[in-house]
Formats: sequence, structure tokens, C-alpha cells
Amino acid sequence: MVNRSGRGAFAADATDAAAARRACEGAAVVFHCANGPYGQWASTLPAMMDGIIDGAASAGASLIYGDNLYAYGPVDGPLTEDLPYRPVGPNTATRAALATRLMEAHARGTVRAAIGRASDFFGPDVHLSTVGDEVFARALSSKAARMVGNPELPHTYTFIDNFAAGLVTLATHDRALGEIWHVPSAETITARAFVELVFKQLGKPPRLQVVPRVVVSAMALFVPTMTGVREVLYQSEHPWVVDHSKFARAFGATTTPHADAIARTLAAFRQ
Repeated sequence: MVNRSGRGAFAADATDAAAARRACEGAAVVFHCANGPYGQWASTLPAMMDGIIDGAASAGASLIYGDNLYAYGPVDGPLTEDLPYRPVGPNTATRAALATRLMEAHARGTVRAAIGRASDFFGPDVHLSTVGDEVFARALSSKAARMVGNPELPHTYTFIDNFAAGLVTLATHDRALGEIWHVPSAETITARAFVELVFKQLGKPPRLQVVPRVVVSAMALFVPTMTGVREVLYQSEHPWVVDHSKFARAFGATTTPHADAIARTLAAFRQ
């Protein structure tokens, strides 16, 4: 574990190539799951990717990148790994550029790499996701869960433990290298159904507050984070169904049922 503060981990700034090399020394696999402030991806993430590529390459380690689905942009139909990149703003363009940069480094022989992608995360210690504090913390506080978009549409949600397991699977198979993989998620349900499962676990009637697009747009004028939220509203205003059949064919697919994953998440939030 590496972070800048060193709290509970090895201290290093991944944007510093020398520090990244020291952090990766002796590693067989490097998992790139670092992130930056949501409104500052374009200025923070490229240098981080470069540093981590350099660190993994210097150690002769394979590099497994934990990515999201932003690079694809708006999509009609299920999301598959062969979709073209169609970014619509700074955050989506940054994610597309990072993935391209890593796969090009693999193609050049600089580093052996694979990308694992998944949809909105939930689980223990997941706070900033669309199904983080705005759903679990609020539900535990007897407040309405809060979301954007259309809650009646199908949407894939990914339990963070399943994502971690998927990345480890990619790290243990050489055939994963040089490719992009959608890590398995439990069955796709609607946002409203997901919220109902959360409140059912709590023994409370479901409550859901949908933030109107006009409110998100107004807040985006003053809050950088909301600018990023506005950029990807299409993910919650249209069906967002992630196809992980490629991963399943190659490695099998075992996921935690939503009810069990939600119970574990609520237990962690209570603590």
C-alpha cells in the first residue's frame, strides 16, 4: 500500500518518478488504484500514470490498472470492451487518454499491463461513489437516499470486494496482459431497486430523493466536483449495463449477491 501521507502505508508521491521507483522496488505486480480530486483529473492523473508506469517498469513488475467506464462516453446498448472512446469533457477525456497511454506503453514493451474496469462502486470504505455516502450514510441516518438521473433505468453497480478480486485475477493470468477487461458485477438492477434493497436491510420504508439536472447544472457553476458530475449525467439518464462476458469466458465469474454485499456495506458504515 502506497500513499502520499504514509499513514498505514509506504509514503510516496506517484507523480515523482524516483519516488514511484522506490515504492515499486521488489514488486511482482503493481495495482494502480490511485485517484485524484474529482474536479482536477486532467491536471493530476496523467503525471500519476507516468510515474506508476515508470515505477512498475523499473521493477519488472506487471501493472494492473483499476479503471472506470468514463472513456467510452455515452453508449447505446451494453458496454463492452471493444467500444470506441468518445469522451465528452475533461474527466472522460482524461480517462480515455490514461488508458491509451498505458496500452501504448504495453505495446512498446515498456511495461506489461492490463486494465480492469467496472461501474459505480459500493462497499466498505467507499464514500464518494454515487452509491456511497449519498445512499448508505444517509439511509443509516434515516434520511432519503440521494441520486441523480432516472432511478427507473437499469444500472450496473459493482461491489468493491468483487472489483478487487477481479483485479487480482487479472494479475495472475498472463493472457490478461495487453487487454481491457470488464470485471464481473452482480446482476444489473434499477437504481430504485438498489435503494430499496438498502432500506429493506435496515427494516425501513425506502426513501429516494432525485436531484434534478437543473440543480446539478447550477451547482456546477460554483463547485468543481459537480462539473464532473454534470459531465457524466448520461450514465444515469440512460440504461447503463456493463457486459463482463469476456472476463467470464476467460476466467469465470463469481460475484457477491447484492443483498449480501449491501449487508456487509451497512455493517462497515455502522462502525
